[in-house]
Amino acid sequence: MAEAKPKLLIVEDDLDLADMLTAYFRIEGYEVITANRGEEAIRAYQTSHPALVILDMSLPDIDGDEVARRLRGNRRTAYIPIMFITDKRERLDRLHGLEMGVDGYITKPFDIQELRLRVRNILRRASQDTLTNPVTGLPDGTLVDEHLNESLLKPEWTMLIVSLENLDAFRDIYGFGASDDVLRAVSLMLQNAIRENGSPEDFFGHLDPVNFVLVTEQERAANLQERIRSRLEPSLEFFYPIKDRKKSGRQSKRLVFKIGVLLSSDGPFTSLEVLKGSLLRKK
Repeated sequence: MAEAKPKLLIVEDDLDLADMLTAYFRIEGYEVITANRGEEAIRAYQTSHPALVILDMSLPDIDGDEVARRLRGNRRTAYIPIMFITDKRERLDRLHGLEMGVDGYITKPFDIQELRLRVRNILRRASQDTLTNPVTGLPDGTLVDEHLNESLLKPEWTMLIVSLENLDAFRDIYGFGASDDVLRAVSLMLQNAIRENGSPEDFFGHLDPVNFVLVTEQERAANLQERIRSRLEPSLEFFYPIKDRKKSGRQSKRLVFKIGVLLSSDGPFTSLEVLKGSLLRKK
């Protein structure tokens, strides 16, 4: 079977430039989808799921910043690589893009060979990162699926799902950098709790960006639950600025966490998809 071509989404309102880039990258062996407006780009991503978005910052409807913000704000598209094409050279513009987590810049007028190399390098880094979460460094994707499949072959196991809820609402108010800081801190607290009350045989990773899964033994599950709860419950409020703390009565979408437990005896679990669905229903 032939290897699938990497898919690029090029978002550029200059039709001549969009046509040139499309023709060039197709010759280079890429599958290319184009969009000329920001809203069109968001729809195109949802239907085509590209490996990389090459995004002009200046678009006729919504600008590239807004497109990137929406992609980064959706858990299904949060970690897609984005490269900005920009006319701007100011340091603050670049810092703003870095805060949103864009993976690269190239400034017009650019050398097409330089763009090709930057695209290649971003895709290479992305392929190396698919086994770990880019924010926490914990196992993700294929690594987690492999371990869950191995668990399905065992007669007994216990899984804890720890969910961090309302992170999207927190990100909308305080920004991408602050929400990533929350995710990193929560993952470290969870890892410390597991280190103190778990076992080297326990497995811990991401079910998705805001849902963590811990595979352990039933005799350790209760202690782990209690340790996780004691670490996280008093900590979430401190991620907010002082002026915004203790507003739970006025802000319904505060950061909260939930813990659920799934036992092998709750099955049967006929597939990985059934197992994951059962885990998510336990939170």
